[in-house]
Amino acid sequence: MGGLTEANLKSLSGVRSFERGLGYLDAVSGVEIGDGWVTATVHGTERYEVELTLHGPGGLSGECDCPYGLEGNFCKHLVALGLTVLAQRESLPRQRKAAQDRVQDLDAWLSALSKDELLALLREQIADDRQLRRRLELRAACARDDLAGVRARIHELLDIGPFARCGCVEYADARAYADQAGQAVSAIGALTRSGRAADAITLARSAMKLLAEAVESVDDSDGWLGQVGSALADAHLDACRTERPAPEGLARWLVGHVLGDLDDLTGVDPLDYEDVLGERGMSALRKLAIEAWRCNRTGWAEKDLMERLAKAGGDIDTIIAVHAADLAPNGHTHLVVARELDNARRPDEALRWAERGMLEAGDLSIVDTALVDYLCDRYAQAGRLSDAVAVRRDHFGARCSLLAYQQLRAAARAADCWSTVREGALAVLRAEAGRRHVGWYGGQVLVDVLLDDKDVDAAWRTATETGADDRQWLTLADQGRATRPADSLGVYLRLAESLTKQTGNAVYEQLVGLLQSIRDCHRRLGTPDEFTAYVTALRTTQKRKRNLMRLMDEHDL
Repeated sequence: MGGLTEANLKSLSGVRSFERGLGYLDAVSGVEIGDGWVTATVHGTERYEVELTLHGPGGLSGECDCPYGLEGNFCKHLVALGLTVLAQRESLPRQRKAAQDRVQDLDAWLSALSKDELLALLREQIADDRQLRRRLELRAACARDDLAGVRARIHELLDIGPFARCGCVEYADARAYADQAGQAVSAIGALTRSGRAADAITLARSAMKLLAEAVESVDDSDGWLGQVGSALADAHLDACRTERPAPEGLARWLVGHVLGDLDDLTGVDPLDYEDVLGERGMSALRKLAIEAWRCNRTGWAEKDLMERLAKAGGDIDTIIAVHAADLAPNGHTHLVVARELDNARRPDEALRWAERGMLEAGDLSIVDTALVDYLCDRYAQAGRLSDAVAVRRDHFGARCSLLAYQQLRAAARAADCWSTVREGALAVLRAEAGRRHVGWYGGQVLVDVLLDDKDVDAAWRTATETGADDRQWLTLADQGRATRPADSLGVYLRLAESLTKQTGNAVYEQLVGLLQSIRDCHRRLGTPDEFTAYVTALRTTQKRKRNLMRLMDEHDL
C-alpha cells in the first residue's frame, strides 16, 4: 500500500474535501483489503460504497457512489477510507490474511455441501431477499425462452410500487429503485448476447415506455434513472447492431421516439444508428424528419432533429431553412444563421442575415446584444467604422445603459468622432432624465456615464439635479474628495449615519472605511479637531459594538 499516503489523498481530493473527510473517520465501517484495493462503507447523507485502488508505485485512484464521486471526483468519503487505512497500517497484513482466509473457508464450506443442501440454502436466501428472487426469476425465464415471462419480470423490476410512498418514490429510496431497474437493462443485454437480439429490441422499447412513466413519480435528484435510461438506450443500440432490423421500420421508430416524450430520459441519438440503418435507412430517416418538421415547423424536437441531420450531411441550406421558418423577434435566430454561414465560408450572406436581424427586430431595446456585437465587429473588420457607430448609436438610444454607452464610445473613438457623438448621447440621457422623476433610471445612468468619462463636476451637478443612489454618491465623493472635500464630507457623514444604526462585521468594515474618508476630508479642510470630536461622540454611542471598537482601534480612529 506504498502509494496510499496522506499527501496523495490531499493532492487528489483538494484541501476542502480532505478537511471534510477528517470528519467522517468514525463513519467508516466494513473495511476489506485485497491485492491493491480497499473497500468499505461510509455513512454520510446515505450509505456509500467506496473503493481505493493502487496502480503501481505511487499511483492511487478511488471510486465512490455518492453524487460528487459519481462525477469523477475524489470525494471526502474516499479521504475518510484512506485515512482510516493509514491509521491501521500496522494491522493491514493481518486484516488481508484474515479476509483471504474467510473467502477460502466459505468456498470450502460451499464446495462440501450436497446439491440438496445448496438448494436449501439458496431457497432460504430467496425467501429473505426479494431482489435476488427477481434476478433469478428473470434468468430462469431467459433460460427457458419464455419471452412472456421475461416481459413480466421486467415489468416487475420497473414497477415503483414496492418503493413508493403515497404513490411516489422519495429521494431516500430512488437509488434502490434505480438499482432494481438496472437489473432489467442487464437482462435485456443478456438476451442480445444469448442470440435473442430481436426479443431484446422489443423489450428495450417496452422498458423505455415503462421507465418514462416511472420517472414522473420518482425523486431522481441525483440522476440515477438518467443513467438507467442511458444504459437502456445503449442496450437497444447493441441489439439493433446484432439483429439488423428492417431499416425503414427502425427509422420510423427512431423518429417517433425522438419526437415523443421518452427521449428526455434515454437520449437516443438517431445518428448513432447510421451503421445499422445504412443508406436506405438514413434516406428514410431524413424523409420522415422532413415530413414531421413540415407539420410542425416551430416544434423544438422537430427543429433539433432536422438541424442535426442537416449538419451531419453538411447541408447548410437546410439548416438555414429550418431556422428561417421560426425566427426569434429579438434577432437571435438571425445570428445563429449568420454564424452557420460563416462556418460554411459564406461571409457575405452571413452579413446580410445579421443586418436583416437588426431591421426585423424592430424594438432595439430587446434585440440580442450578441447580434449587435457581431454586426459591429463585421463592420469594423471591413473598415465600415461609420456603420458600426450608427448601429451602436441606435442601440444606445434604445437601451440607454452604461454598457451601451461604453460600446458606443469605443466605436466612435475608433472612427475618430467621439466628441460629436458624445454630445448627442448625453443629450439622449438628459432627455430621459427630464422625463422621469428624480432618482429614476435615466438620471442614475447619466451619473454613471459622466463618472465613467471622469467628468466628476458634471456628474456631481447631475446627481444634485436629477438624483443619485448611495453607490453613486459614494463614488462621487471618492472621486471628488481632492477638489471638493466639503461636499464629499457631507456625503460620507450621511452614509455613516445610516450604518451606525446597523450591526454586523460587514457593516462595521464599511463604517470604518467611511471614517477614514471623513478623516481625510477634515485633514484637507484643516479641521482635525472636528473629526476628533465626531469620533469621540461616535465611540460613546457605539461602545457596545465591541467588534466595531476593535476595528476602529486597528485603524487608529
